[in-house]
Formats: sequence, C-alpha cells, structure tokens
Amino acid sequence: MSLRFFARSGKPGARAPPSSERDGGGGSVYFTWEPCLGFDVTDPDETTEQRFIERLVARDERAFNELVQAYEQRVFRLLLRMLGRRDEAEDMAQEVFVQVFKAIGTFRGDSRLGTWIYRIAVNLCKNRMKYLARRHSGEQDELEPAAERLPLSEGKGVTLGETSRPDDLVEGFQLEGVVQACIAELDPDFREVLVLRDVEDLTYEELCEVTGLAEGTVKSRLHRARGMLKAAVGRKLGERIE
Repeated sequence: MSLRFFARSGKPGARAPPSSERDGGGGSVYFTWEPCLGFDVTDPDETTEQRFIERLVARDERAFNELVQAYEQRVFRLLLRMLGRRDEAEDMAQEVFVQVFKAIGTFRGDSRLGTWIYRIAVNLCKNRMKYLARRHSGEQDELEPAAERLPLSEGKGVTLGETSRPDDLVEGFQLEGVVQACIAELDPDFREVLVLRDVEDLTYEELCEVTGLAEGTVKSRLHRARGMLKAAVGRKLGERIE
C-alpha cells in the first residue's frame, strides 16, 4: 500500500478528490493499493496525455494521484515564489489540484495539460495575493525568511535570458537569498512573468497562454521585471557593502 499526499508534507495525507465520498469536506486521507507509476510530465506525447486526461475526466482517483505526484513540486515551487509564504503556498497547492479535478471536464486541449494547470495556479494565486494585500496592507513581515525559501537552482530555468542570470547577480549560496527576497518584493504582475519565464522556463507561447497576455506585453513586462530585479539586488548589495 502506498500513501500519496501533496504540498503539506507534515500532514498524514491529502484530501480525496472532490467527487469521492470519502472527502466529505473533511479532508480525509485516501490511499492507492497498487504501485503508482505516475504520469510522465517531462515530455508526454499527445496520445499518452489525451488518455491520461480521459482518465481524469472519468474521475479516476488513481489518475488524480498520478497527477498530484507529477505536478505537486512544480506547482508548490511556483506558488511559494509568488506568495512568499510556505503555509500559504501549501494551502493554495491543495486548492489548485482540487480546482483541476473539478474543472478537468472543461479542458479543451488547446494547450498542454501542464500549461493549463499553471494557468489555474496563477489565477488562484493572484486572487489570493489581492486578498492578502488588502488584509495586511502591504506588511512585509509575513514573507518567509530568505534562508527558508526554495533555492533558485531548483527552478527549471533559472535564467534572466538576454539580460543576465539571477544567480549571476550574486556570488555564493549565502547571497542567493538576496535575489529571492527581491523577486518576492516585485509587483505581482512583474513577478509572475519573471518566475514563469526565468525560473520555471516556460516558453513565450506558454507564458501567453498562462497569463492571457499578448506576446508583446509579456516581453515588455519581462524586460521591466528583469531591470527592476537587477536594480533591487544592486541596492541591497550596496547597503550590505556600506
């Protein structure tokens, strides 16, 4: 027997999919009794992905388990960099997968499954950030300490493209936290495109699909975000040097 769970590793398990009678709104643990082979998220061919989607549409709990296993780290990493708080990212990651399972029947196949999941994650995340901004009125002390954040090296892309690489802006692991803190301080609209492109390594086409923005707007925001990041890191390092 194997127990699959996602996001909040301190919990004994995950909620059952929304259609499961075991969920009951109480977040019951669910189990898989056979080995979970998982869905290959790296480069699934079109036929394999379509069959997997059909299983999800049929409310196959094992397929849902495989979906979580395949995407949980990528979704959590994105949410943590966007929200800056581990507890918020954990809770939001669970909500993302619940929404994916509820809405899978509406997935038209216009994009890759992973891109569609990112879109759901980003939209939920932006709504949550608006709520937190109203609640905390811009307070900064809610952010995770830089030392507890996921290192940039765990990102898929970790590059600032033509301008520069984030990890080249500082030298040594100790100073990487400066870059992460500066990313967390960016305006959400700029933070979004920077994280998706330069950390998660999405293509411009995928960025447009996730954000709903035109390619020109995406590139413009990304250019400005990179410039703001460089300036912010420079200010922080300057203060340390002085």
